[in-house]
Amino acid sequence: MDIEALKSFTDDTWREEIVPELAEYIAIPAKSPHFDPNWEANGHIEKAVQHMVRWSERKLAELPGATLEVVRLEGRTPVILIEVPGEVDDTVLLYGHLDKQPEMTGWSEGLGPWEPVLRDDKLYGRGGADDGYAIYASLTALIALRRQGVKHARAIVLIEACEESGSYDLPFYVHHLAERIGSPSLVICLDSGCGNYDQMWLTTSLRGLAGGLLTVEVLNEGVHSGDASGIVPDSFRLARALVERIEDEASGEVRLPELTVQIPPERREQARAAAEALGEEVWRKFPFAGKTRPPTLDGVELVLNRTWRPQLAVVGAGGLPDPESAGNVLRPSTTLKLSVRLPPTADPERAQAALTQALLAEPPQGAEVSYKGEQASPGWHAPPLAPWLEAAVHRASEAAFGRPAVMMGEGGTIPFMGMLGEKFPKAQFVITGVLGPRSNAHGPNEFLHIPTGIRVTACTALILAEHAARA
Repeated sequence: MDIEALKSFTDDTWREEIVPELAEYIAIPAKSPHFDPNWEANGHIEKAVQHMVRWSERKLAELPGATLEVVRLEGRTPVILIEVPGEVDDTVLLYGHLDKQPEMTGWSEGLGPWEPVLRDDKLYGRGGADDGYAIYASLTALIALRRQGVKHARAIVLIEACEESGSYDLPFYVHHLAERIGSPSLVICLDSGCGNYDQMWLTTSLRGLAGGLLTVEVLNEGVHSGDASGIVPDSFRLARALVERIEDEASGEVRLPELTVQIPPERREQARAAAEALGEEVWRKFPFAGKTRPPTLDGVELVLNRTWRPQLAVVGAGGLPDPESAGNVLRPSTTLKLSVRLPPTADPERAQAALTQALLAEPPQGAEVSYKGEQASPGWHAPPLAPWLEAAVHRASEAAFGRPAVMMGEGGTIPFMGMLGEKFPKAQFVITGVLGPRSNAHGPNEFLHIPTGIRVTACTALILAEHAARA
């Protein structure tokens, strides 16, 4: 393959076509069903689907025999399925999603979740990097191979619209499309992160997720705090005490053994290599306020904290009025939304059961306590890389970035990976992405680093070529 021609083609396609398309996609508030229960009536997911379909259909002319279908099962979010014939008797699956996280507050002046802004090779707005670019990058990689006459396997591009809600619709589609998907020997997922923008990062594991709503009720209605405090317990204090059963408030260490696992030795070694590549950027990439600091400055421990150790976050609260409208009232209840990132090999159902038992046992001061589990998503632990694929990943990174690849677990959750790992136990996995330092997926000021998108696309083409060459 002509590497310079590949890089030139991917660069031109991104800057002339993909970036403008992504800007229009960012403007669509295609929130995932968990955040937009009326998604079907509101039509934003459908608009995002049609937006991607229009561009993709134009591109299929360069991929003879390719077909595109929007597959719909009643009551479920749709998926886009593209089938591209190959020159070798094998199948590769390329995955992405088009649904988005909600708006979130705190966007800087001039930026917003549905307002695409291009600054310094960064495209700001919700969803471009997570994970709207995947369909564009996948087709561009395949077209790049076709233009140079380089063989590739039969390719299935699958784009779902439920990932940010836990991919609960996807198993039904995988079953429904089983014969058309076949048995891929390689799965490429472009929905992960990168530790820096200097090289390709291969994700070796993903954390699972468990969580739900904890509610503590102490009164049937609010009462004057001067009259009741000291007699009626504060619901927030009791909620805090219940959370302390899960997490040590001083260290942040999760207490429940059902939520912890033994960390494999090879993942510890990869954490050391990743920490060496990242240096202080492993923690400096976050916008710490004031003198806030991480629990340790040991880079290896920080990498393991965000990849192989359970972590609790309170991501929402109810029953608390805005400070401006809060009177001296002892409130009737407090609700906390708990999110626990689980180690890759932890059992999410067992973890959820342990959370439920710990939070509901012996309610403090007899308060009315309820816990409604909302999520229990499995993590994913990659099978060992085949020697050919490990070499191909490093060669691709050297060609596109000028540096070898780095392997590291990721702290996020992609339920699709665990599902595919079970369904295709012999498949090899390339999980990578463009979510690097300060790209802030799910938060304010989310952006896509365009040069990294271009290089990841080139890496994808190179790995597809090597996959076909060995078939």
